Amino acid sequence: MFLAEWTPETGWQDARVVPYGPLLLDPATAVLHYAQEIFEGLKAYTHADGSVWGFRPEANADRLQRSAHRLALPELPTDWFLGSIASLVAADRAWVPTGEERSLYLRPFMFASEVFLGVRPSQHVTYSVIASPAGAYFKAGLKPVDIWLSETFTRAGAGGTGAAKCGGNYAASLLPQQEAFQHGCEQVAFLDSVENRWVEELGGMNLYFVQSDGSIVTPELSGSILEGITRDSILTLARDLGHEVVERKVSIDEWRDGVASGQITEVFACGTAAVVTPVGRLAWNGGEVDCAKGEIGKVTADLRAALVDIQYGRAEDRHGWLTRLA
Repeated sequence: MFLAEWTPETGWQDARVVPYGPLLLDPATAVLHYAQEIFEGLKAYTHADGSVWGFRPEANADRLQRSAHRLALPELPTDWFLGSIASLVAADRAWVPTGEERSLYLRPFMFASEVFLGVRPSQHVTYSVIASPAGAYFKAGLKPVDIWLSETFTRAGAGGTGAAKCGGNYAASLLPQQEAFQHGCEQVAFLDSVENRWVEELGGMNLYFVQSDGSIVTPELSGSILEGITRDSILTLARDLGHEVVERKVSIDEWRDGVASGQITEVFACGTAAVVTPVGRLAWNGGEVDCAKGEIGKVTADLRAALVDIQYGRAEDRHGWLTRLA
């Protein structure tokens, strides 16, 4: 694992790759009490010639900096971020798997490591990167997932930390996710916290709605939606494939009525782990709609293939998204 430390006096220092192992934390370590922490998620891919590549790691570095700013943590310079990824991949080169949709998952994270009880930004911060080989997300093959609509809980509010990739956002999603499981669904969808009307995102993925005219609509970034790197990549690839792309508010009634009327022909979600996930049934207290009927839509399949082919070096990287790591 990669480790580095920060204090106001020294800045970032003591960068090193060490054997994976436990972190020794004092019971008064600030992160345990005030949740001042952020993280990222990205993958390293083996190409046919044996080289290893990252997909848009600079974008992860940028988002980590934005998250750090929101959580009052020190911003890690981009060259430090890229260096930490490259150093760990070099050390763990033998762990980068090969084969269809296999990758090395990389988890950079930063937390308040000062031993101090008091509500203020930590004066000692630790940054680390760990890694794990990852297989195909859908072990039984790609299939539509069922979504439970949370009408009680919200993921984030205006002015909150919704646009930051911090653990608190995910902790807040766990109870509604349990509720989804209890209703036979794999994921939960959240609405806005003000009107309880506008679709935001799933527990850990951004959403898209394919219209009957071939255009693609996705909820606009409102400050409470995570700026997904896969989300942004999909928007670019959709335009490359000739689709009109619209970022705007999407109401829950538009989702339900659009599927029922045929105006919405496909729904899908995206994220680092699953890449692109087809969405089938949307269920809520008192009803459900299903636009997939167990099938994967053509637009969803085409976009997923376009993205994965770039990541694994099977298609031309026309946007300069790939960075060689080893």
